[in-house]
Amino acid sequence: MKLVLKRYRAFIITVIAIGFLILFNRQIGLKAVNISANSFIEMMLVIPPVFLLLGLLDVWVPRETMVRFMGEGSGIKGVLLSLLIGSAAACPLYGAFPVAAVFMKKGVKFSNILIFIGAWSTTKIPMFLFETASLGVKFAVTRLLIDIPGIIMIAFVLSKLISKEEVQKIYQNAENISK
Repeated sequence: MKLVLKRYRAFIITVIAIGFLILFNRQIGLKAVNISANSFIEMMLVIPPVFLLLGLLDVWVPRETMVRFMGEGSGIKGVLLSLLIGSAAACPLYGAFPVAAVFMKKGVKFSNILIFIGAWSTTKIPMFLFETASLGVKFAVTRLLIDIPGIIMIAFVLSKLISKEEVQKIYQNAENISK
């Protein structure tokens, strides 16, 4: 029982807070419940396909292939592949972290994982198309040309700043997720 309470304490505290909000201001409380329910439904529509694709990636793509294309010796090929995979994503950012965990299990270089997450969050192809239609080609291309080098620089700086022991801990935590 203590383990359940500890694991779900944030959720329990949130439910209690929304309960008090409903008691003190019914309109705002019900709006909070509505927003939470919509977010939960959106997440339930996104998570199953992501995990299905992760299962296929885990089973179908051998570790050696991932290491060759995105591992330590991959060079520019790994950077470009990380950018491409991250940019092709169409779901919210919380879908990137399970993918990154599988990449870690498959031996993908840490800086390539950071580039993948950066690309997922800022250079999505659907977002680029929306910006092109809404804000113009010049804006969309300019933002993309600024974001890509920025993502790569941030990833390399972070991979140099974080100690090898800390990176090993992160990879170890990714290994322990499925256990």
